[in-house]
Amino acid sequence: MKLGMLVNTAKHADQVVGICRAALAKKHEVIIFAMDEGTRLLENDAFVSLAALEGVSMTLCDHSAKIIGAKTEGLPPKIACASQLNNAMMNHNADRVIVL
Repeated sequence: MKLGMLVNTAKHADQVVGICRAALAKKHEVIIFAMDEGTRLLENDAFVSLAALEGVSMTLCDHSAKIIGAKTEGLPPKIACASQLNNAMMNHNADRVIVL
């Protein structure tokens, strides 16, 4: 199963990490898309470290990050700065999507 996670708030970093790790433990793939206030989590080491895990892909809305003023310099190369097209692709490709 592919689990999509739309992260549009900065309130639930621990839950995002926990849900992601639980899904990976069940051999599911995880697609994370951060936008709006969720781009602030790019300053959270535990959140950013998810991108390095096998089975996780992470993308952020570049426009949201710029508007919010989120730090995007120095992010791991596995975290793609992209557009809302990637959000649409996540929703299309995921079997389930949760929003946090």
